[in-house]
Amino acid sequence: MNLAFWKKNKDGQPKKKKSTAREWLDAGIFAIIAATLIRTFIFEAYTIPTPSMEKTLLVNDFLFVSKISYGPRIPMTPLAMPFVHHTMPFTKSTKAYSEAVQWKYRRLPGFSDIKRYDVVVFNFPEGDTVAIDAPDPSYYNMVRLTGWQSVQNSYKIIHRPVDKRENYIKRCMGQAGDTIQIVHGQVIINGKAAPVPPGSQHKYVVETSGDQLNSSRLDELGITGPEYTFESGNKYVYNLTPENVAALKQFPIVKNITPYEESQYAEFNYNMVFPHDSVHFKWTDENFGPMYIPKKGATVKLDESNIALYDRIIRVYEGNTLEKKDGKFIINGQPADSYTFKMNYYWMMGDNRNNSLDSRFWGFVPEDHVVGKAWLIWMSYGENGIRWSRLFRNIK
Repeated sequence: MNLAFWKKNKDGQPKKKKSTAREWLDAGIFAIIAATLIRTFIFEAYTIPTPSMEKTLLVNDFLFVSKISYGPRIPMTPLAMPFVHHTMPFTKSTKAYSEAVQWKYRRLPGFSDIKRYDVVVFNFPEGDTVAIDAPDPSYYNMVRLTGWQSVQNSYKIIHRPVDKRENYIKRCMGQAGDTIQIVHGQVIINGKAAPVPPGSQHKYVVETSGDQLNSSRLDELGITGPEYTFESGNKYVYNLTPENVAALKQFPIVKNITPYEESQYAEFNYNMVFPHDSVHFKWTDENFGPMYIPKKGATVKLDESNIALYDRIIRVYEGNTLEKKDGKFIINGQPADSYTFKMNYYWMMGDNRNNSLDSRFWGFVPEDHVVGKAWLIWMSYGENGIRWSRLFRNIK
């Protein structure tokens, strides 16, 4: 019996051996396909670019993000360059994908649903419209500040599908169906105070007896600053973790430590904080809500007092038309005094609370924007080189 039949052509002649170049090409194609499947359906590597999650996650932490935890999302824009997110390398706005084919949102089964306090990677909800080279990542925030025409005249404007919007990483503080409130910086979920992540930071006023805090000791605790010094000379604003606060309270010269609120900017915050309606919502980033987080299948009554909360959900995230005629709301051409949600939504916040642009400023995160769960720090480096103590740490 000829055991080498698989090496022959149909006519029984030996197959021609592939050239070295062809073997390398085949190996390269296989590697690209395998890596793309792994990135799409199992896990993907990400880098932390900003301090919004400090000190849970630090700038230049390299992460693995699990796609299978919540179930891999089927690509909605499947025609795209491998290993590139939305823009071709060495260009500012050349798309790395084609919108010739667009698939509906679908997700394969995962190991769990998104849970409260998970650290989650998701596509930026306000990233559907982008002003290239703008200093503010949110096109809509710039429009609110300077007006639509000014932004159109100043920047090149492009649009992106859901899965090609910028990737953000925050902590899920509220899941679908929760009621969230923030009182003097304390997050309250369904009437109960939410636990404070150990690595989270918040601004505090540190009052001393008049002496300055020892800078070397502050360095040992990982405390930088102060960010601000009061005219009295014995009050300082520091960005601190709960562990930092406990340590500073042991300093003999520290008389008092209290949370710092920028209340003098409250009127400005009314328009900058979600839902950007200063008439009906006198909310700030430190005093917010209470507010219901929409759940799939739940129905809410619509009126002038709450339409700002759900306007973007109805129009943008769930693809309906919404207008107002004769004092009544018209959805998809029909009068409506209520709305039933088609998706679950989540409330995401950075652990570095006073230095994080998060749901307090741009609202809900739809489930179809969720990329995966932050899983493991596999590399980290700072000004002094590799942060060895952070390598291969699970993210909590």
